[in-house]
Amino acid sequence: MDQQAAARPTTTLRAVSRWQIVGLSINDVIGSGIYLLPAAAAALLGPASLWAVLLAGFAVSLLVLCYAQAASYFDGPGGGYLYAREAFGPFIGFEVGWMLLLTRLATAAALSNGLAAAVTHYWPAAATGLPRIAIVTGSLGLLVMINVIGVRAAARTGVVLAIGKLLPLLLFVAIGAFHVDAALASPANAPISTKTLAEAALLLLFAYAGFENLPAAAGEYRNPRRDVPFALLTMIATVTLVYASVQWVALGTLPGLASSSTPLAQAAAGFSGETLALLMTVGASISILGTTSNTVMMAPRYLLALASDGYGPRSLAAIHPRLHTPAVAVVVIGVISLALALSGSFVQLALLSVVSRLCTYIGTACSVLVLRKRHGHHEGALQLPGGPLIPLAAIALSLGLLASASIANLVAAAVALLVGAVVYMFRRTSETGSTA
Repeated sequence: MDQQAAARPTTTLRAVSRWQIVGLSINDVIGSGIYLLPAAAAALLGPASLWAVLLAGFAVSLLVLCYAQAASYFDGPGGGYLYAREAFGPFIGFEVGWMLLLTRLATAAALSNGLAAAVTHYWPAAATGLPRIAIVTGSLGLLVMINVIGVRAAARTGVVLAIGKLLPLLLFVAIGAFHVDAALASPANAPISTKTLAEAALLLLFAYAGFENLPAAAGEYRNPRRDVPFALLTMIATVTLVYASVQWVALGTLPGLASSSTPLAQAAAGFSGETLALLMTVGASISILGTTSNTVMMAPRYLLALASDGYGPRSLAAIHPRLHTPAVAVVVIGVISLALALSGSFVQLALLSVVSRLCTYIGTACSVLVLRKRHGHHEGALQLPGGPLIPLAAIALSLGLLASASIANLVAAAVALLVGAVVYMFRRTSETGSTA
């Protein structure tokens, strides 16, 4: 770890344990998408969507391995921002951190608004007016409060929500496995077109997205160089298994899967009755809340890292003397996310997140090629098989997916990078935390 990273303040007394980190990682990846993924994937690929889910898990594993290797070099917070800054300098690092921050803001806004939409099945009034405002404000306010109190409380909340979202999915698989029609779930002879495969690739990639956020709070983990790589690898294995199992059961128990708006609840109602269907609906709400919880926890860590390096007011880098959390940064992220969610303008930022994530993936994979030469010999550093082959494959994968994004998203990302360049010009250069 470099001296600058070592000098940067951490926010707690490294209170988060290895298995809590695993729970946080799973919580950030398994979100609301799994409750819609089976239908969307089946609409594009039919029974072959089962193979697509498995292949997507393998492809994302390339990116996860890059993050795991980079994480094994550093103890400090910042994630992709830290890796790009140390590999390529402050400007590239800032641009990566800027895109990460925008992605987190968009995600928090979209998910909190999505939570209100999720309960409309039982409470139609939640779609508009004061009920919607109360749900959006209440959920964000609660999560902000938890994260201000302390990362230990936030981590415990994340683990509880991770368990709460996994249990319905495990029940769905355990019960549904006895009702699967093998003919419906067989992907053997399913045709796949190049166009639909490209569409499905983007869809499935972002069903696995979120893993990149775990290293952002590395300064608060007990042994981040060891525990973050372990959590990332455990997460991708667990998530791939869960996704593939859910897709298999959904394909084999719901003949009209591709056209279903609530695929898991509808499939569960068919093979087990309304009790399991209700549990799947509750699980969807918990899943959204859980991912929002992680977003509210991780986004301020990006802001903290940027502010510590001189980008933005000093107060954003302040650590609460008693709670040991970046309280100001947490509140600022919560307020901006709330404004975006209530105004509805978060929709455009959510579209931007597709490309902004890919930009950060490319930044980290490229960083690994540089950092492995500097830090690969350190004790405890993760050694990937094949030397540079995995990072190079991850870069090729990300560029291929970037090429399939819409022109509108690419333009929006370019505008965001330009705005970031302007913000970078106003960097404080006389601060202790600056690396100039």
